[in-house]
Amino acid sequence: MPPTEYSADALGENVTRRLARALRAVFPHDNVPDGPYERSAEAILSSVSASPHQTAVIVEGLRGLDGLTGGDLTAVTADELSAVLLQIERTEFFQIMLTNTVVTLYSDQEVWDALGYEGFSSDKGGYVSRGFDDLDWLPEPRVEEYDGEPLTDYVPSIPGGTQPSFETKKTGAAR
Repeated sequence: MPPTEYSADALGENVTRRLARALRAVFPHDNVPDGPYERSAEAILSSVSASPHQTAVIVEGLRGLDGLTGGDLTAVTADELSAVLLQIERTEFFQIMLTNTVVTLYSDQEVWDALGYEGFSSDKGGYVSRGFDDLDWLPEPRVEEYDGEPLTDYVPSIPGGTQPSFETKKTGAAR
């Protein structure tokens, strides 16, 4: 069957590459190769193919991006494309891209490897014994002892139990 005006095939053979370029601008990761973005684009195109409406939204969205970027969205810089995408972030096109890509891109093993995510931990005993507290990439937390007036703690009553109590005590940590 020949492509209709609103089929993804009507956009030509580089539709996946163009959509992947837009996805990279929305989810920029310099260390993630093109493959995961292309797979996410393919997943979007596959997902919307069952709905003529959503297919038309993607087709018109890509045509619109081409128009807003001077004719070829792949020819502009990432910053220029990001600025254009900010203008359309409330459109149905953008929302379809966003919601599909969050799932497909961040479920990709190649993205996990690039971002340093080791994957699911349940089969390895969980995160607690596998570096859960290994936060060497964060600065040391600033912990100071509270040295002010005593603080008042409020303990609400338990239904059928005691009345609320107010207790004044010196605490060991800042609040």
